[in-house]
Amino acid sequence: MRRLLATLLLCLTVGAGATPLPATGTVEALFTPWDDAEGAIVRALGEAKKTIHVQAYLLTSRSIARALQDAQARGVAVEILADREMVNKGESSLIPRLAAEGIPVWLETRYAVAHNKVLLIDAATAHGFVITGSYNFTWSAQARNAENLLILRDNPALVRRYLDNWQRHRDEAEKMSRAN
Repeated sequence: MRRLLATLLLCLTVGAGATPLPATGTVEALFTPWDDAEGAIVRALGEAKKTIHVQAYLLTSRSIARALQDAQARGVAVEILADREMVNKGESSLIPRLAAEGIPVWLETRYAVAHNKVLLIDAATAHGFVITGSYNFTWSAQARNAENLLILRDNPALVRRYLDNWQRHRDEAEKMSRAN
């Protein structure tokens, strides 16, 4: 039994690739439906000065879509990675509209489900931050579901790790045309 546990532990640690990162900065934890996670996301998008990188399984929230459009209008570079199947079969997905309005979108096709829910705000700057959790960018995530959202600020190593992962996914994804 011990040998099995030791082998399992070794398998989990070797090749996991996760290097512990320093615990720095601040953490804001929100839980729906009690906390206003959507409002926190919209406010955070309003803080963006240079870049916003999005990884979305589903994006149907008009408020979040509008905040992304507003950011782009004020000169922030916005880029989106989305799950292809959810965009193709999701009648209420706002991803095609955002692409049609000039926000670059890539569709993830390699995975059965591209289930990441991540926002990176000003990731290449000293005060970039990560927003992540179970929270899909939808009305239901705010009003009907039990979800969590973390806003992780002032941890450059963590932001860099998320940005590197975002870029790796984008490199494997297919660019969505404005006409899709």
